[in-house]
Amino acid sequence: MFSRKNNDFDYFKAFISLSEYSLRAAHFLVDSLREFARQKLEQRIREMHDIENSADLSKHNLINKLAREFLPPIEREDIVNLAEKIDDVTDFIEDVLLNINIFNVQSIPKQLLKFADIILECCKFMKQALEEFEHFKKFKKLHNIFIEINNLEEIADKLYINEMKNLYRNTTNPVKLIIWRDLIESMEKCCDACEDVANIIETIVMKNM
Repeated sequence: MFSRKNNDFDYFKAFISLSEYSLRAAHFLVDSLREFARQKLEQRIREMHDIENSADLSKHNLINKLAREFLPPIEREDIVNLAEKIDDVTDFIEDVLLNINIFNVQSIPKQLLKFADIILECCKFMKQALEEFEHFKKFKKLHNIFIEINNLEEIADKLYINEMKNLYRNTTNPVKLIIWRDLIESMEKCCDACEDVANIIETIVMKNM
């Protein structure tokens, strides 16, 4: 187990807190797409931004604590890197909703709903990984979570490839092609970001075994 004095700032709980913002954003994205109403999109974006802004404040609080920390439980660079990568997940999820607004999308195809569901599952497992992170000696459980995230990312990759193939083969309008290509890419990026978090956790654990 990583060393941590009783009165120290709990970085592991802070990581979990950051992942909870990502999970909230993913839930909110799924709800926004499943109950999509163009006239409510601006309000939805404001609510999503509140989640993202709270995540940023939480991350900055963690970094400020680290700046005053004499002996953090893991290397400073690893703490900053992990915090940034978790925050990236929340940022990328917000970007999906922003892009839908920027591109003036009027309805949500089922392919985007599938992607949103995968993003949500990735965020659930990412949070589970961070809940197990401090107790890394039980590595088998943590390793199984990494496998689940990797499997979801592979499903997202296959969906991405299939949708891109269909898009370039069946879309003749260049504007529509750009819009849907960018939206699909922005959703796939969310899944990649969750896998990045899992990879960083695994690297940190290996360094501290």
